[in-house]
Amino acid sequence: MSDTKAITISVNGKARTVNAPPEMPLLWALRDELGLSGAKFGCGGGFCGACTVHVDGSPTRSCQLTLGDLGGGKVTTIEGLADPLAERLRKAWLEIDVMQCGYCQAGQIMTAHALLSQNPRPSAAEVDAAMEGNICRCATYPKIREAIRNASGQGGKA
Repeated sequence: MSDTKAITISVNGKARTVNAPPEMPLLWALRDELGLSGAKFGCGGGFCGACTVHVDGSPTRSCQLTLGDLGGGKVTTIEGLADPLAERLRKAWLEIDVMQCGYCQAGQIMTAHALLSQNPRPSAAEVDAAMEGNICRCATYPKIREAIRNASGQGGKA
């Protein structure tokens, strides 16, 4: 890695400065430099979705995006996800008791939030397509789908 620089990024609505090399993955800046541990390291290759955050509202694998490539993108982590949709998702997750180990759940909720922001009443196939890249080692997929349906106001099992 190259020399560290003072890099200012927008995280959860606030400008934050980290001293890091531009090629540092966003995930490490969030976790190690800013203390935001909601996004998790999973596969390190962008395949599992545990590190999902929003950049300008789109689900993004923070292990694959470097600080230098972030540009002026606005980052939202699970810690900063605060709106009525986020509350409906959290409530649905708890009511259905989705979590087992919980490791992937921040990434799951971030992806579900992006889906419902774009498509408030997705079909089962649309939910499956949107969530396809988020892996759950505990295989809570049916509960995740049910929670998304409940948060979307469609209720019932998918």
